[in-house]
Amino acid sequence: MKASWLISLTPLMACDPVPTAEQFIPDYRGVETRLLAEDLVQFNVEMTNALTAADVEDYAECAAAGYTLIRGWGFARHLRTNVNEEAGVWRADAVYTISPALPRGIRTIDAEVVAAACAEKGIPTV
Repeated sequence: MKASWLISLTPLMACDPVPTAEQFIPDYRGVETRLLAEDLVQFNVEMTNALTAADVEDYAECAAAGYTLIRGWGFARHLRTNVNEEAGVWRADAVYTISPALPRGIRTIDAEVVAAACAEKGIPTV
């Protein structure tokens, strides 16, 4: 009886391929920045192999940190992030304010600290 049970599962297992390591390595496909005002910036990021929306949000935050440093400023404040996924491609549209001094609010980032953390995680900045 055990042999027939194993044989009956074989077709089901064949339909569900085993994931490969490459499917778990994030593929960061780029950042598009748009300056909306002197201190207001929109970041559109795209990636594949994200495990959750948080991976794409992290990518957008890394882009914001890098851009803030490029501008010679030190801080950013997160305003909003919209994430969507279609056919395995994840996209985020995030908006941040950037400033030379720590802005008011609870969702602020120190650009140097965040950029260093991104480098450690292998997440690119702008």
